[in-house]
Amino acid sequence: MTWRLGDLTVNRIGFGAMRLPQRGTAFDRRAEPRDRGQAIEVLRKAVELGVNHVDTAAFYFSATRSANELINSALAPYPEDLVIVTKVGPGRTPQGEWLPLATPRQLRGQVEENLRQLGRDHLDVVNLRVSGLDDVSAHFEQLAALRQDGLIRHLGLSNVKPHHLDQAQRIAPVVCVQNSYGLGHHPEQDDFVGVCGERGVAYVPFFALTGANQEAGTSANDDVVTEIAHDRDASPAQIRLAWTLARGPHVLVIPGTGDREHLRQNVEAGRLSLTTDELTRLDAAHLNGS
Repeated sequence: MTWRLGDLTVNRIGFGAMRLPQRGTAFDRRAEPRDRGQAIEVLRKAVELGVNHVDTAAFYFSATRSANELINSALAPYPEDLVIVTKVGPGRTPQGEWLPLATPRQLRGQVEENLRQLGRDHLDVVNLRVSGLDDVSAHFEQLAALRQDGLIRHLGLSNVKPHHLDQAQRIAPVVCVQNSYGLGHHPEQDDFVGVCGERGVAYVPFFALTGANQEAGTSANDDVVTEIAHDRDASPAQIRLAWTLARGPHVLVIPGTGDREHLRQNVEAGRLSLTTDELTRLDAAHLNGS
């Protein structure tokens, strides 16, 4: 199962690096930093299992760990088929406090910081992470200029509404949209998932596993998911990932974990083919917000 981000082919199950720098809740300045050796081992195992799409950001860090630095240490020199997707817009102080959304002129510095941390001379895909912007044009124009300069290969969007995609596509090609979405989580996104498919844009959900619980690290294991998981000798997380992938061939998933066994289970979810009856039951649970 693959999809193309522009001219880059990725497997539809990727890896999200947000949880790598710490244990527990992401962005909690009191969180315990993850063991460095364990984080590097998980990244290398992901690539060994066939993951070639890693999602990260310069603002993914804890007190003593940086997701980008861990990726660099674990995987450089990078495999030729590895696609690293990062995002710009948000920023944090070294102490972990959130900064105002970057201005268009500040985006170049954020792109360059990702380049330094990852040890790259260009970034494969950069998502503009939107927060509070009704019009993304000025920001996206800046990223399009950096793409023309050769610092970025492809562009995407994160945390956006359909009109943001319209604005961006008038400026430059968009290869992916990354929004919060999952089984029972933001069913109002269903139409947007379809729009992205019609336009050949990858739809990449974050929080596909945890849904409304988001960063808490647990899933709302509703009865339908639990029953199907039991019948299929699978975990509820695998059922949720399989359902998400069934939303369309353009839907990619980027579950994150610091545990090798959870990583293996996530990758194996790509081999689960849900029946029509199972999908019907899960779709009903999705619309009910379970």
